Amino acid sequence: MLNQGDMAPRFTITTDEGSFSLEDANGPVVVFFFPKADTPGCTKEAIAFSQLKSEFDAAGARVIGISKDKAGKQGKFREKHDLTCALGADDDSDICEQFGVWGEKSMYGRTYMGVHRATFLIDAGGKIARVWPKVKIPGHAEEVLDAVRAL
Repeated sequence: MLNQGDMAPRFTITTDEGSFSLEDANGPVVVFFFPKADTPGCTKEAIAFSQLKSEFDAAGARVIGISKDKAGKQGKFREKHDLTCALGADDDSDICEQFGVWGEKSMYGRTYMGVHRATFLIDAGGKIARVWPKVKIPGHAEEVLDAVRAL
């Protein structure tokens, strides 16, 4: 997984509403990686970031959630839960791998490959200003917003 101080990989990703490019962001970017659209934890996380969208906007930051789901599934996820943050579809690229959040996971004794929940705050210069590995959802979006404001 990438660390604070590393340069963020430059990427352009398909979203449910078109595309998102890190290079075109013109300010800080919050990238939250989540395992799977429309699952309980991922839904809570995306709703929390969406509820704070106007505050992230006021702080000059863009927010994007990324998973390995296809853009169509991300769109259904957005509509079902009235999400306002961008949702990136890393189903045909390697952005999760570039950030180091794709790896082995286990559940109920079964091992599989998947996205580890993590958040990266990238400053306007493209450097990773903060990393939250192994995210605990309650209060997380607020903590990230505080970090954006402190940049």
